[in-house]
Amino acid sequence: MAYNKKHVKIGLWPEKEEKEKKYSKNREALKLTVPTFLLFCSICLIFLILLSPFTSPPQTSFTASSLPRTCDQNFTVYVYDLPKEFNTNLLQNCRHLNIYTDMCPHVANNGLGQPLHRGGGDSETWFATHQFIAEMIFHARVKNHPCRTWEPNNADIFYVPFYGGLYASSVFREYNLTKRDELAVRLVDYMSGQRWWGRSNGRDHLLAFGRTAWDFMRSSDEAGTDFGANILMQLPLVRNMSVLTVERQPWDGDNQFGIPYPSYFHPYTSAEMLTWQDKMRSVERPHLFSFVGGPRKGLEKAAIRDELIRQCADSSRCELLKCESGGSRCHDPMTVLGVMARSRFCLQAPGDSFTRRSTFDAMLAGCIPVFFSPHTMYTQYMWYLPDDKRSYSVFMDEKNSTLIEQELSRISESEVVHMREAVIAMIPKMTYAHPNATNYDLPDAVDVALEALAMQAKTKVVYSL
Repeated sequence: MAYNKKHVKIGLWPEKEEKEKKYSKNREALKLTVPTFLLFCSICLIFLILLSPFTSPPQTSFTASSLPRTCDQNFTVYVYDLPKEFNTNLLQNCRHLNIYTDMCPHVANNGLGQPLHRGGGDSETWFATHQFIAEMIFHARVKNHPCRTWEPNNADIFYVPFYGGLYASSVFREYNLTKRDELAVRLVDYMSGQRWWGRSNGRDHLLAFGRTAWDFMRSSDEAGTDFGANILMQLPLVRNMSVLTVERQPWDGDNQFGIPYPSYFHPYTSAEMLTWQDKMRSVERPHLFSFVGGPRKGLEKAAIRDELIRQCADSSRCELLKCESGGSRCHDPMTVLGVMARSRFCLQAPGDSFTRRSTFDAMLAGCIPVFFSPHTMYTQYMWYLPDDKRSYSVFMDEKNSTLIEQELSRISESEVVHMREAVIAMIPKMTYAHPNATNYDLPDAVDVALEALAMQAKTKVVYSL
């Protein structure tokens, strides 16, 4: 039955009519209360939004499946938010960051490069990582590090995320030295004006580069023998800082510290690392030794490389992967690691400089490295190495005429097993874990460096503020 308004009013019982009057009054009061309440909530929300930057730090970005690790080390690190010209803006010109190759595929995934599809669903842990890209991976790891602080007053060390190696390689052929040096000089000018620089004149500040120290140490009298370096590490203010490089200058590098070249494995979890280590313990190694590399120009480099290639080629117990111009097998990570994983010992001759990424590829494969210069490993990566170099490596003086197969054959099977176990035990701290690593509680290459620098800052740095 349809009722009109008049009908409904007349038909009400007296007590119902009284209740209707009260309901009407309450409804009018509710009309006033609801807008007032909504206005109050809006004001509170605006207040919280405005206040939030002052009450909580910016949140670290993690993948949907990840959980932030807790800080188990006794230090804190502050990351400068540099003007973009010093890091990410450089990536916009990725095709010209290296005079030899297009770096666009390599700067992807925070510097990890392109995923390697090995089968077994592990494409998220293996990447075709470029050997000179450590600064990007280091930056990504520190940004997500559990010991990062957003309060500079509480920091033990200060990280300056300058992609100096990528910049250096982009201007190797710049003949105007002022132009070649300009970004490095601008960085130092910028840092010298920062409040927290003045606390210790930069002695608790660090840079991390994916290239060798030689690329930043051009001296004023090198005009005739210039090979493309800039002067960043020669600047007085930078000499106060700690500079991490994949190769330090052994004689004049008191503020330089070697960090590993990045290899191809970037695990998400500790379980992935432990599984890989177990695999390297059990893999069959039919070859006594191997060499992955090619000839080099220059009298000393050519001599040792040519000799290693000759001896390996002449031996039935050596596997040779000769890298020559235009060849692709040496640029295939799985081919390289396969040769090393089939070998007990891996020959590590100096490359274009003392060090080479191949050393870290070999150790990742559980292959005992054989060195021919102390500066390939022993004087470089002290934070990462056991005190007894004979426990994990073999040294042969390149100046002596050595029969490599004969020397390596003298090492007993039990010694080989112990040396290989020492190498495999070193893999975690020689590795750069994935920046979004979860359930990963093994110290990686970045953890080791940060902890060592923090300890150094706590014991040696005198603060003026």
